Amino acid sequence: MVEENELLATLKQFTGSEQFARLTRTVVLTEGARYLAETVECFWLFDLYASHLSGVDCNKDWFTCLKLTRTNRSASVSIEDGNDRVLAKQNIEYTDFPLPAITLYGCWAGEFWVLMLTSEY
Repeated sequence: MVEENELLATLKQFTGSEQFARLTRTVVLTEGARYLAETVECFWLFDLYASHLSGVDCNKDWFTCLKLTRTNRSASVSIEDGNDRVLAKQNIEYTDFPLPAITLYGCWAGEFWVLMLTSEY
């Protein structure tokens, strides 16, 4: 597993994406999001995000953000509209996610959601 400081430094280097990786029929990952998912084996986090996005009215809420906060080996996840309005919440009983917190963005691109690191927005 990669060290926290090394992971954070690497994630900051992602500032855009030339390629998307398909997660589901209606959700793609940027290069940085895919790097995170592969490096720390957290595809579950992006699956969680995607599952909650299926219920979001993309005409009204075209921008969302996922906020994960880890406490010991559990975590809480909230998906918001970017203005602190909570669209969904979920508790994770056990996780080995290496960071104490992370925020991800999801933007509706007309035909699919693009999930990305905050530095890629």
